[in-house]
Parts: sequence; structure tokens; C-alpha cells
Amino acid sequence: MPERYHVHVVPTTPRFHRVGKYGNVDWREDCSRCSNCVKLRCLYNVYRSEAAYNRDPDAPVVTLDECKACLSCVQGCTKGLLSVSINPGYLDMGDEYWKSDILLTTWNQADSGKIPVSGAGYRGKFYGYGFDSIWTDMSEIVRPTRDGIHGREYISTSVDIGPKPMRLRFAADGALLTPSSSIIEIPLPVILDVPAWPVECPQLAEARVMAAQRLGTLAVVPVEECAELDAALLPSVAPLFGEAAGAGDLDGAGALLDAVPMVQFSDGPLVAEAARKVSQDHPSVVVAVRTLLTPASAGRIVELAKAGARVFEVCADQHGRERLDDGRPGRHIKDALRSIHGRLVDAGIRDEVTIIVSGGVALAEHMAKAIICGADAVALDTPPLIALGCRVCRDKSRCCSPNACPCDIAEVEPGYAAQRIVNLMGAWHSQLLEVLGAMGIREARRLRGETGRAIFMEDIEKEAFGDLCRVSEEQVRS
Repeated sequence: MPERYHVHVVPTTPRFHRVGKYGNVDWREDCSRCSNCVKLRCLYNVYRSEAAYNRDPDAPVVTLDECKACLSCVQGCTKGLLSVSINPGYLDMGDEYWKSDILLTTWNQADSGKIPVSGAGYRGKFYGYGFDSIWTDMSEIVRPTRDGIHGREYISTSVDIGPKPMRLRFAADGALLTPSSSIIEIPLPVILDVPAWPVECPQLAEARVMAAQRLGTLAVVPVEECAELDAALLPSVAPLFGEAAGAGDLDGAGALLDAVPMVQFSDGPLVAEAARKVSQDHPSVVVAVRTLLTPASAGRIVELAKAGARVFEVCADQHGRERLDDGRPGRHIKDALRSIHGRLVDAGIRDEVTIIVSGGVALAEHMAKAIICGADAVALDTPPLIALGCRVCRDKSRCCSPNACPCDIAEVEPGYAAQRIVNLMGAWHSQLLEVLGAMGIREARRLRGETGRAIFMEDIEKEAFGDLCRVSEEQVRS
């Protein structure tokens, strides 16, 4: 049995004042000054902590927003003076996709590296848009042996990136005729992608590569930023070349290509030529094509696969949707991935091709559901930023303006940032183990394309009601 993969998490405190979900409202005018006040009996010591914080003459008088909404103080107050409300600042964070709940969950995971537990149960909608319309099969959750976190059963989360031949050919004397190919095995189906929007932070690339090195995975870095990285970090780097890069642009990158395990080329008219040159001159390097997710992506991937490409990163927009020419939102990646996966199956080349998807993967459950829909792995562009305190401001230009980021991402220290990203991935790894164990699947490779082990809301709604009561995508989103 291979050595069990373990992510070494270290609790790491946040750099900024946390915006909490709940706040306490205290009407003190009618307070009876009870000797056994419910505030002093708070299970989470919120009142005492806030009082101590606000007595500091050098600290601003603000609430710590640490209330857990257990409501024990509301129920225990003899005069009924206490209440709990949603923090308006909390609701103002993020956007319609990267909601405040996702931001707070990601922060908590980056703090501790543990699975988030609310303790209050799920109070949201039964289903929603995108990944929230998928339910996974949890039929094995009652079996005590299906527990990969606590060590009673080995569950592999490793996946392969690289060309995989369907069969091996041998000569009459037993010599192998099939050309050898390089395959990268990563212990977690995640690579760390470039940010979804331009971010003014020179240390961010180094932090992502350091985190990738500790996790045993890869970090995608624009080729112009690779020169600033330490040589010891290059085995965890996948340089990204622009769509204008051709074979002639690779002449000065020989030393870099000798040191890295994978290289990415943005899809363009010269991509096949550049990929072919790297494969010839550096056969140990895995070549990946980075293409935008559009309605034509399935056909384009099949076309490039027939031309020799075997690894693709499909990039959805920040909200996990196809990119349309007229600016309208396209299909969600869960639907687009099923189309791409099915097209490759019909072409008879699915097992030879690696599909990595990025954009819109916000939670650990999204990683598992993306693999169910047909991806081999996911690339994270926004979650690493959120782990560093990003609030996904609606005005992305603030990330490129000096002293405009409310969380000072540009001032982050690489080692600190890398640890928070590692903590986040440690929590995601534990959640993936729980999902695989509950589904009775013992390795992540077998999860790919297992749509029969999941329920899709659109499918069962169509099966039950046909066209009588179909909920449109716009209604689901609202």
C-alpha cells in the first residue's frame, strides 16, 4: 500500500479584522443589572472578549463579530433585551456567485485547516444554481469502515496528468514499440492557477509555488514571472506561455523547460506548433493547452487531441460559466463538462486525455462535483486569494491600484500566504475523503464521469414533470 497522503496544516491567524456574519443588539435602557447576567455566561465568551478589546485605548471601538448565533443569550435574558442580527457589512461582501458565506467558510478553513462545522444545520434552499443542483450518492455513509480521515481505510486522492496510451505495442522480440510518455501524478486533484483577475502582488506567484511544493502539486505561473523564482521551486511550476507564443519563442526558454514538469500554452493559431516543439526537444515535459470555455470547446478539444495534444485546462469565467461572444452568460461548467466528457467518450479518446477545469470552483464540494461531471482535476484561481483575506470586491480595478485593496494583498509575506493556502487545501482534502468514503469509492480517479452516482435537479425535474413545471435557469439563480 502506498504511503498515506497527508497535508500538514498549521493554524494561522488572519491578517485583518474578520467580518462576521452575526452581531449582537443590546438594548441597555431597561437592563436590570442581574448578578448572573447571560452575557457573562456566553458559551463562546463573545461579550467578555469584545469588552476587553474595546477597553484598549489604542484599539478602535468596534464589534469583533464573533457571535455564533447560538441564541442562548437571547433566550436567557430575563428582560428580553438581547437580539441577534445579520451584519450588514457581511452581506456587502462578494457578489452573486462568490457569496459572503463562501468567503467566511474559506477564511475559517485557511485559519485552521479543518472542515468547517456550523453546528446550526443547513438553513438554505434545498437546491440552487450550478453545483448546488447536484446531490452526490451517500449510500455508504453508514458503514464504519468507510472512513478515510481517521485511518481505518485507505482512500487515494491521487490523479494523473499527462498522455496515457490506450494500449501498449510490442515487437516480436518483446521490445516496447509504444513511445514513452511522461505522466505527472499529483496527490490531490488540484493545481493552483493564476488569479482570475490581475492582482498587484509580486509575492503572490512565489507563495502559490511554495504552497504547491508543500502539497505535491503544481502552480501555473506566467513565463515572465518564472525568472524571479528560486530554482528550487521550479519542479512545482507550470510556466504559462501566451497565445502568441510559437516555436521560435521557445529558443530562450530551454533551461526553464528542462527544470519544470509541465508547461501550458494558451490556445491560439500557433499552439500546435509550439506544443510539438516542446514534446520533441523536452520529452519529459507534459504539454497542456489552455483554452477558454465556450460552446465550441468540445469540438476544439477533440480537434487538438487528434493533432496530438493530450492535456487541456478549460477556463470558465469567474462565475463558472461559458464565455459567449455577445457577453451573455453561457452554461455552467457542470453542464459544459458533461458535454466535453461525452464528446471525448464518443470519439474513443477519453482515457487518453486529461481535462483540468478552472473558474467557479469555490468550495471543496465543487471540486468533487466537477470531477463527477467529467474533469480529471480542478485549477483554483480565486480561492487562494480568498484564503489571504480577499473579499472579491465588485470593483476589480482596486486590485491593480496601490493602497486600494482593503486586505493589503500586495503586502502579504510569501511564507505566511503559502501556509494559509496549504491549510485551505488540507480542509478540502479532508472533505474529499469524506465524499469518497460516503460514496464507497476508494480512489479519486474512479470518480471521474460517475454521473450515475449523482442526482441532477434538472434531470429528475424533467423526468417527473416533463415540460409542465420546468424551472428556468434564471428562476433557479434567483
